[in-house]
Amino acid sequence: MDHGRCTDLTEAVRSTQLLRINGYCATSTMASSEYVKSRWNVDGHEWEVHLYITHYGLGLQSKPRYVYWVAPGSWVALGLNLLGEPQRNKLRANLSCRLVDPSRNLDPSAEKSVSHIFGKSGSRCTTLLMITRDEVPTSGYLMNDSLTLQCTITVLKELPDVVIIPAVAEAPSPLPASDLLRHFGDLLQSRRGADVTFVLDSGERFPAHKNILAARSPVFMAEFFGHMNEMRSKSVQIQDMEAAVFKAMLHFIYTDMVPELEEEPEASPTMAQHLLAAADRYGLDRLKLICEGKLSGGIDVDTVATSLTLAEQHNCSLLKAKCVDFIARSPETLDAVLATDGFRHLVESCPLVLTELVRAAHGRMN
Repeated sequence: MDHGRCTDLTEAVRSTQLLRINGYCATSTMASSEYVKSRWNVDGHEWEVHLYITHYGLGLQSKPRYVYWVAPGSWVALGLNLLGEPQRNKLRANLSCRLVDPSRNLDPSAEKSVSHIFGKSGSRCTTLLMITRDEVPTSGYLMNDSLTLQCTITVLKELPDVVIIPAVAEAPSPLPASDLLRHFGDLLQSRRGADVTFVLDSGERFPAHKNILAARSPVFMAEFFGHMNEMRSKSVQIQDMEAAVFKAMLHFIYTDMVPELEEEPEASPTMAQHLLAAADRYGLDRLKLICEGKLSGGIDVDTVATSLTLAEQHNCSLLKAKCVDFIARSPETLDAVLATDGFRHLVESCPLVLTELVRAAHGRMN
């Protein structure tokens, strides 16, 4: 059957390299603020792939009134950073990676990838978690104390608009894109069938559906289908959370999207900070990683102390490492951060983290 001519609407520029970690056993001495990097030039842009071998969470955690999950163990993880200014709006790039055996006696591991829209210099994508350190020795990919990763950077280039004249015999209509998330979003917006209402300190009310909430959050699962008081309740009080933050979190639960962060490259970091705390509170791991990536890519003097406080309180190891590295990078930066209200709050709420700042600053001076 003749399916007609294929028309390219985009063009992808790819670069693939093998990154090898020789002396893998010695990487256990790397601090949380340390990483190794590889610089690439793809599509006329300078990129850096950062390789972390660091602690990333403590598994199941419990706090008063809720339970939440974080990624357990120490991980081999990667991040993609844009070094210069993007040459066009919405520079779309993807980092994919898999473990390989250079001797080809073992098939490559399953490929993992992450995509990001780079809107400014210094922005970075969400961290890509590859494999835990505990899994490396038995994975078969550690050869002679060397671990090899095959990484690919793909940059999408948009082509000029193409005018297509339909053929005389029209082809069958293509299958439309999935509209599942739109339907769930409409359900949240319409409030049809809602069986629980959340009441915030401000008095604002948010009707929702217990089954959907429980399917997405282990905390809501325990509240509505465990042995907690909210099991039969049609009204639940939410304390210490702003209405805009709770509304954004509900939207993510129903649609897996965060327009406040994804569609506005210059969105205020305040929303990302509040959403990170909310995601940790309700065990929304993906939302937590999105917020961590947003904050890691937008660190500055005014926000770094607050982000470091959040990272310490909510077990965000990679965000913590980025903040510590930023503060200790020069005496001038350190002095500027010390003068902020956020740093005074950091001292009061997380005094132990000051030891790590002193060590990092001392390491830079030496």
